[in-house]
Amino acid sequence: MVGRRTVIIGAGVVGAALADELSALGWTDITVLDQGDLPATGGSSSHAPGLVFQASGSKVLTDLARYTVEKLVSLQHEGQSCFLQVGGLEVATTPERLAELHRRHGWLTSWGVEAEVVDADRCVELHDLVDRDLVLGGLWCPTDGLAKALWAVEAQIERAKSRGVRFLARHEVTDMVVEDGKVSAVVTDHGEIPADIVVSCAGIWGPKVAALVGLDLPLTPLAHQLAWTGDIPQLKGQTEEAVRPILRHQESGLYYRDRYEGLGIGYYHHEPMPIEATEIRSMEEADQTGNMPSVLAFTPEDFEPAWEETQRLLPATSETKVEEGINGLFSFTTDGMPLLGESREVKGFWVAEAVWVTHSAGVGRAVAEWLANGYCESFDIHECDVNRFEDYQVAPAYVLERDCQNFREVYDILHPLQPMDSPRNVRLSPFFSREEELDAFFLPANGWERPHWYGANAHLLERYDIPTPNDWAAKYWDPIVGAEAKATREGVAMYDMTALKRITVTGPGATEFLQKICTGDVDKSVGAVVYTLLLDVDGGIRSDITVARLGKHHYQVGANGALDIDWFERHLPEDGTVQITDITPGTCCIGLWGPKARDVLAGITDADMTNDGLKYFRAKSLTIGNVPVTAWRLSYVGELGWEIYTTADLGQRLWDTLWEAGQEHGIIAAGRGAFNSLRLEKGYRSFGGDMTNEHDPYEAGLGFAVKLDKGDFIGRDALIERKENQTKTLACLTIDSTDDVVLGKEPVFADGKPVGYVTSAAYGYTIEKGIAYAWLPLEVAEIGTELEIGYFDKRVKAVVTAEPLFDPKMTRLRG
Repeated sequence: MVGRRTVIIGAGVVGAALADELSALGWTDITVLDQGDLPATGGSSSHAPGLVFQASGSKVLTDLARYTVEKLVSLQHEGQSCFLQVGGLEVATTPERLAELHRRHGWLTSWGVEAEVVDADRCVELHDLVDRDLVLGGLWCPTDGLAKALWAVEAQIERAKSRGVRFLARHEVTDMVVEDGKVSAVVTDHGEIPADIVVSCAGIWGPKVAALVGLDLPLTPLAHQLAWTGDIPQLKGQTEEAVRPILRHQESGLYYRDRYEGLGIGYYHHEPMPIEATEIRSMEEADQTGNMPSVLAFTPEDFEPAWEETQRLLPATSETKVEEGINGLFSFTTDGMPLLGESREVKGFWVAEAVWVTHSAGVGRAVAEWLANGYCESFDIHECDVNRFEDYQVAPAYVLERDCQNFREVYDILHPLQPMDSPRNVRLSPFFSREEELDAFFLPANGWERPHWYGANAHLLERYDIPTPNDWAAKYWDPIVGAEAKATREGVAMYDMTALKRITVTGPGATEFLQKICTGDVDKSVGAVVYTLLLDVDGGIRSDITVARLGKHHYQVGANGALDIDWFERHLPEDGTVQITDITPGTCCIGLWGPKARDVLAGITDADMTNDGLKYFRAKSLTIGNVPVTAWRLSYVGELGWEIYTTADLGQRLWDTLWEAGQEHGIIAAGRGAFNSLRLEKGYRSFGGDMTNEHDPYEAGLGFAVKLDKGDFIGRDALIERKENQTKTLACLTIDSTDDVVLGKEPVFADGKPVGYVTSAAYGYTIEKGIAYAWLPLEVAEIGTELEIGYFDKRVKAVVTAEPLFDPKMTRLRG
């Protein structure tokens, strides 16, 4: 690998970090290009204010930020640290924001970062400009601070140069040479540079560079206001650049940092100001105007609310004025996450885009490991993978609308179930009109409108007494959720499962291919269904999937998303013996589950649906009414029933047929809220929440899905080694209090000390307890261990409980 010719496009905080990290891993043939000068290239890094707050609801973003802090603290520029660790303070001026700060404190505690929620007096002690009468409290993180972005760029450039990395300033990339689907050279205004690997770290120019190889990068450059005040009398004589913590007043979209005797002020509550990457000023134009390309003219009228609120929060600023300002360009994406990884279409072309200074060194480390090892050892970066998107999510209109909305919401209090307001109704299942007739409350999933509960089931509340959770857990919830869960356990329900990704794997090499990438043994008789895992080469879980063998060379896979297709395609044999097809848009699925499910089918199919006719974890083709379907005998709600698949054109007919036949059996339509509760009662895991690339099957309680004796598969050797070194496990916790329902990502405490964090959580309406799955050290995961979960500003009592909580002998599923 050290001999592979690597070209990095962009020498800002990301490109410099990647060059430093990659060369430290022994790569030698690296060239870094930038259209600007070094180290101030004219991109976002050159004007970034440098604030690093580590708090995030995304574990990987906090992990990347923490690495960035640790690295920049250790980096020296002319004998001084590249990071001013003055700490970070987020203040609350409303009760709602104070509650949010407690939630954010929970995230930091979950992810292992020291922090505390402090009262108003302590806020003023930490930052003496804050009006004591205005704030209610704050979140204090002592390891936050100010990154000296240009110092960090220069320091990392010098270290990379010392290992032989070549840096070329004033080299504009004009084209890319792609041969046989693989990048082979980068064309610049100074000539062509051969390359085996190209990594675009071009930031706001990322879409422009990616377009050279035909990649649609879902990134929008947006202008963000940054202003600098004149001298503030109260700060007179401050000779150090920064002594006060970096400060956030998120209620008004504001942040602040010291600059000697004045302040820097950043503002997010103005209207979004997007610009096309192709419309950003060229270096030649920038040279003529004296302004770097990433800086647009300041618009004082947009900043007026910010300045008014600043003088209210920090009264001392009333004695000065705004002396200068910019509208600086930064990168935004549709889901607020970076874009990392190799293009699916063009081998050797990688991106490390939409990365802010906060995460820059961490991203450099992550991509370097990914390139050098074939996987990322230090971080779980599946949320950042550039190939995570569905096709509709990279459509220009969608990208622009979502990126602008993410700008508006960057400091908002967002509930974990809160849907985007627009665009909605992007993908509609064939059942949508019927669901609307039943007054469904929809929440989007992979773009599909998926019912969370149905208003038509309100009458069930006369039958069931459903407890009401706390206010936060009761958002995007209705007692109907609990009624639907209970009705499923007692009768029969239809669940719209269309949002799940469906893939076919066909061809004479299909069995050998799946055996190579799956942990389970899929080489079974036609009709067999297998729950199995995809592992990375290090033994970490990439996904959990369900594989049904529908023919000798025909498999259908129930997958998690676009990343599964990407993984499949990257491992296809070159001989063309395997074909991968995403059949999701042209198909649909109903989960028919409950003890009366067999009764519903009795009069509408001639197929034998008894245990002998269709055993548990088997599939077969049949006809329901006059609709040809494929029925899989499995259930993620823990009840008798089937996943029933048909083509999209027959979907509504299937719904109507089942609905009509089910009336005499009390059939209902049930939503995702009930589904989540029921699955947790059965202990069923969900990839991306309960387990990720960081975890292996044995830690996650999924060892049953691994068949080591079937032969080799990706990750097998590493998994065997990991099996002998288990230190943590995914444990089931129960909560007696009905009010204390938690939602996920909360810290878990043993003897007052944080030891883990919650993954999935819900109220179990059958067992009448709260449920929380959590990653815990083995020593505190023994059955019966009493623990606490940090939920906002309180501690919730929980106990480690044996799983599954419902039907441990599987009599309901196999009945």
